[in-house]
Amino acid sequence: MSPVIGLHHITAISASAQGNVDFFGKLLGLRLVKKTVNFDDPGTYHLYFADRVGTPGSVLTFFPWAGVPKGIAGTGETGLTHFAVAPGTLDFWRDRLRAAGVAPVVDETIFGEPRLVSADPDGFAFALVEAAGDDRPGNVTDGIEQASSIKGFRGVTLTLADGAPTRELLTGLMGYREEAREGALTRLVSPGTEAGVVDILEAPERRHATQGAGRIHHIAFRVADRAAQATIRETLTKEGFQVTPQIDRSYFYAIYFRSPGGVLFEIATDEPGFATDESVEHLGEALQLPRQHEHLRSVIERKLPALAV
Repeated sequence: MSPVIGLHHITAISASAQGNVDFFGKLLGLRLVKKTVNFDDPGTYHLYFADRVGTPGSVLTFFPWAGVPKGIAGTGETGLTHFAVAPGTLDFWRDRLRAAGVAPVVDETIFGEPRLVSADPDGFAFALVEAAGDDRPGNVTDGIEQASSIKGFRGVTLTLADGAPTRELLTGLMGYREEAREGALTRLVSPGTEAGVVDILEAPERRHATQGAGRIHHIAFRVADRAAQATIRETLTKEGFQVTPQIDRSYFYAIYFRSPGGVLFEIATDEPGFATDESVEHLGEALQLPRQHEHLRSVIERKLPALAV
């Protein structure tokens, strides 16, 4: 059996840190659970939004590079992020998004699940999906009660020129199973988790995606710990994938590899979690720096823009 248990987090590129806070924190009601910096570019924020405690499977992160041009949607990318909401709450979300001037907000039903599809100002595309039986608590915030809150991820849609090799990877080495097909769309599901959907949209007629604001940099799948991560790394390596060593990302350990369809995959651990350097009650309040950048704190703090959370 594969140790992979659905999604851990999704990381995207944006053009404004404050824009991320305003849209995903204030409008969608996700909690800013960690305010840190990009490991490779410490003059740039790395912002983590999630449920109240930063549960794996609920964590959306951003690299906000100010002024970065918008990316172009296409193949070889994660084109859509699915958030789970309770059945009967789409009217609330439709009204909330439209009152904030978000447009378009499109109603559709995919694999029998009603959903709203929209995008943030950068063009980051998302769906709010009525997920029956998902009992995860969301984050209660201004204007959003528990019953209407976003519970976490439902899944993602990968847009690929040829979906077959990625389907084979996910249903083989990574433990997913095929659940249904609708035209060019195939649904794969990771058993035992609410954040377990990967839809593969085959679109060979589309151009290849380009990175930039509004595009997803990578998606991370979840494993329990470093031992499970080492197991899947060994399996992937034996199958010919070029996989990084285990990398300490302060709140999880990560390995990365490029999937056959071109999407960058990460496999991240549940350990140690987001409450290692601040308590659950105070998550996201202070700037947290990786150990190797702590000596640069004064320089980094001067460079980063202030955030109104």
